[in-house]
Amino acid sequence: LLHAVERASERQFLSRENKELRSQLNQGSSRKFVYSSPEMRAIAKMVERVAPSTATVLISGESGTGKEVVADAIHLASPRRGKPLIKLSCAALPETLLEAELFGYEKGAFTGANARKEGRFDLANGSTLFLDEIGEISPAVQVKLLRVLQDQKFERLGGTRTIDADVRILAATNKDLQKEVEEKRFREDLFYRLNVINLRIPSLRERKDDIPLLALHFLKTYAEKNAKTIEGFSEDALLALTSYDWPGNVRELENAIERAVVFTSGTVVPLSVLPQNVSAVGTLRHSLTFKIGTPLRELERQAIDITLQHA
Repeated sequence: LLHAVERASERQFLSRENKELRSQLNQGSSRKFVYSSPEMRAIAKMVERVAPSTATVLISGESGTGKEVVADAIHLASPRRGKPLIKLSCAALPETLLEAELFGYEKGAFTGANARKEGRFDLANGSTLFLDEIGEISPAVQVKLLRVLQDQKFERLGGTRTIDADVRILAATNKDLQKEVEEKRFREDLFYRLNVINLRIPSLRERKDDIPLLALHFLKTYAEKNAKTIEGFSEDALLALTSYDWPGNVRELENAIERAVVFTSGTVVPLSVLPQNVSAVGTLRHSLTFKIGTPLRELERQAIDITLQHA
């Protein structure tokens, strides 16, 4: 009886999940949270649990894994979704400009400050602020950011008035911040303030079950943008996509699919239009190479393995 109930429960869960995945694909935006692997299913459950809170979330993972997409998902599932998610890349600006962007400045605070400017903390008041590449900020900015996280207050550059900041912080990094703390490049107290909830996004090579769904999602997106009718991938092309390790993660996959759409003339993406490093992996998976002197029994075993993988 328990076994029967468990199987029924699993079928119901998979049915709901398949509907959700189809709706994700039908929405068509390149920024949607698209997944099917157990690893990302666990992340999605974490997103559901942390989104309603005001807790600071540190999203870690390799470059291109989709940390910003996860931040979008958290904000959209939170009570603050009625206001826009404010974003800032900490690596894109030098220290002085980053400080001005974060906290704003008063007229006359420095040469060229001809009028008061609101910072990202002003803009995110009552909403959420996403700080990408948080591991790149300087020690001076770290101190000021720590104060905002502790006291929910800040001052604009050149100002004397303390401003309350009702802001939820989502931060992302591709660095090991624990190691950065140990090597004295990142403040320990700030790390603990940021690391209230840690979501580690696995690399694409760790969740290859996501590749077919992501590839179809990007195919739909870029086929529409380029006014093309492309229904899917050839068997060889899909095998190459799932065999390749994607060191650039989801971002590299998206670029590869956009390129493939441009060069595809039919209704199916062939292996030949994929980037050379990707298509080469797919070709190798169909081949059997061996050293002279390999026993025939071992060759037979390898040939069967490769055939099973292909089929």
